[in-house]
Amino acid sequence: MRLDEFVWSRNPRGLHVKQVLVTPLDVARWSSARFGWVKLVAAGDEYVDDAARFLEQGITPVLRLYVERPGLQPFTPHLRDLTMAYARVGVKWFEYYNEPNLPIEWPAGTWIDWQNFDGIIRPMMDTWIGWAEFIVSIGGYPGFTAMAESDANDSAAVRWMDAFLNYLQQAHFDRFGRLLANGVYCATHPYILNHYYQEMPGAGPLSFRPPELQNAREPGWHFEYPYDPICQASDPGRTVFGGTALTPNGDPVGLLAMGRMFNERCASIWGTQAIPVLGTEGGIYPFPRTSEFPHYQQDTRYPRYTHESQAEGTVAMFEWIARSAPSWFFGVCLWKEDDYFEPGIARAISRLAETPPIFRDVPALDVMSTGTQFGPGPVHGEPSFHAVVLAPGLEPRWFFETGRAYWNTFRPIVTSVWDFIDYIPSDRSLAVTVISPPDMADTMTQIIQKQFPNVLFDLIIGEGDYSNVADVLNARVWANRRFG
Repeated sequence: MRLDEFVWSRNPRGLHVKQVLVTPLDVARWSSARFGWVKLVAAGDEYVDDAARFLEQGITPVLRLYVERPGLQPFTPHLRDLTMAYARVGVKWFEYYNEPNLPIEWPAGTWIDWQNFDGIIRPMMDTWIGWAEFIVSIGGYPGFTAMAESDANDSAAVRWMDAFLNYLQQAHFDRFGRLLANGVYCATHPYILNHYYQEMPGAGPLSFRPPELQNAREPGWHFEYPYDPICQASDPGRTVFGGTALTPNGDPVGLLAMGRMFNERCASIWGTQAIPVLGTEGGIYPFPRTSEFPHYQQDTRYPRYTHESQAEGTVAMFEWIARSAPSWFFGVCLWKEDDYFEPGIARAISRLAETPPIFRDVPALDVMSTGTQFGPGPVHGEPSFHAVVLAPGLEPRWFFETGRAYWNTFRPIVTSVWDFIDYIPSDRSLAVTVISPPDMADTMTQIIQKQFPNVLFDLIIGEGDYSNVADVLNARVWANRRFG
C-alpha cells in the first residue's frame, strides 16, 4: 500500500468517546468542532449505527472492542462477529489490546513486565498477528497495540515495543512484513503534557511565550519533542530511544515519539518507508477546568499551560500535524468527550469550532521500500545537510550579494537545482530553504515536499524586488536561527 491509499477524512482532529454503552452519541459534538476522527470503545454492537452516522458526515471511526481486564484475550468468534458488524457499515480502522504495560489491562496477579516473554510478549503477539491478518482480509486496517507512554522500568513503552517487535522479527518475520505492506498502522497514546511551546517573536528557538501570550494563529510552535531545541539544549542527544544518562528507558512522552520509534524500528528490520500512525487517545492532557488547578507544568523546562492556553495549543497542535509532522502521522483523538463537553464546553472546543481545519496532504509514498527509493531520511535534531534552493530566475550570485551574512554564519549549500536530493543517502537528513517568488511558491513546495517527505522544508517568499529576503535572512543571523 501507499500512504495515500489509506481511507480516512484527511482531517487530523479527533475526539475519544467518554465511555462504553453510551448511545446514541451526540454526533454534533464532533461536527461542531470539525473533528475528522472519532475513537469508539464498544462493549458490543451499540455503536454500529453511530459509526454509520459518523461516516455519513465525513468523520472516520476508529474502533476498539472493549473487554474488562482482557489480559491475553483470544480473538473469539463473538469478537469476530462484532467486528464484522462494524466493518459492514464501513469501519476500517480497528484496535486490539490496549496499553498492555499497565496493570489495569490484566487480571490481578499477572507479572506485568516487558521481560515476561513467555507470559505476555510471545502469546500476545501470537494472538495479535492472527487478529491483524483477519482485519486485513476484510479490507480493514489493524492497529499495532498502543502503549501507555511510560518510562518506568517495568512499564517503559520503548522497552515493551522493542520486545514485541523483536519477537515478531524472530517468529513471524514474513507474516508481519506482509501485514505492514497491506494496512497495519501504529496506534499511539500521545499524552504530551507540556512538551510543546511557542517561541517569542525574534527571540530564537530556545525562547517561549508565557501562556497568556500564546496564539494559535501565529508561528513559532514546537511539537517535535524530544527533538525540539529546548530538550536538545538541556539534554543533548536525547531521542525516543533514550541515548542519554537521563533517559535510561527512552523518552516516549511526545506527540510523535512512539510513532517515530515504530517507524524507525520497522524500517531497520522490515525495510519500511512510512507506516501510518494515529494517536487513538491523547493530546494536551490533563487540562485545567476549575480554579483548584489553575495550570499544569509537568516539565519545568517548558512553559505551564492554563485552560485558555491549552485551547490555543490544541488548535496549534492539529495545524502543526497537518503542516509540519512527518507524512505518516495522521492525527490525534483527544481524551476525551466528557472532559471537553461536561460540565460546559471547554475553550478548546470553541476555538476548534471557530477555526477551519487544515487537511493533511498525504503523499503517494509506498509503505514498503521498493529497493529503488533514494533521498534523505528523517531529521532528528539538526539535519545532516542544509541547502538553499533558488527558484528559477534567481542566481547564486544574487544570493551571495543578498544573504552574505547568512551564508557566513550557517554555510549552507547554495544551488538553483533540486534534483541533487535524489543522491542523498537515506542514513543522512536534509533541510532545504527555498527562496521563491509568490507565483512559484506552491510549485516549489509540491516538487520537493511531495517527492521527499522527510526533507525539512523552509520557505522564504520574495516580494517585489526581493528586498524582504535580505531582512529575513539578516533577522535569522541576529537570532542565530537557521530556519524560519
